[in-house]
Amino acid sequence: MTTINLVTKIKASKQIVFDTARDIDLHQKSTATSNEKAIAGITSGLINFNETVTWRGKHFGFYLTHKSRITKMDLYDYFLDEMEEGKFKSFKHQHFFEEQNGVTIMKDHLQYETPYGIFGELFDIICLEKHLTNFLLARNKILKETAENSSL
Repeated sequence: MTTINLVTKIKASKQIVFDTARDIDLHQKSTATSNEKAIAGITSGLINFNETVTWRGKHFGFYLTHKSRITKMDLYDYFLDEMEEGKFKSFKHQHFFEEQNGVTIMKDHLQYETPYGIFGELFDIICLEKHLTNFLLARNKILKETAENSSL
């Protein structure tokens, strides 16, 4: 199992950052390089507890689909999305939010397993972990810019 941990500090309230992090439209904007689109479930606006979204995007030259469900949500503090259908053996993305002195500390904790035994593990080591880290960093950059601009 691979784990990616990221911390992003955002000069905006926890509520604004939390809502920005679950905004389907913003996610689509932040993933323009992979042409990722919400094609089923919640396809626009804010996703909530027990709702699903199915994404379709181009990664490594192939169009892939990934269906996630929000399986846990504690408003403005935490939510968890888990893969229901997709190419991973397992995929869980935890989102944590903590506000300190007008700055929200957003933490991403992504854990996933690749299929295909040793071949999946090698693919992960060679390029998948870096690809997913860069994917999240790009997403968080847009999220940060949007949240900070909306709280002005």
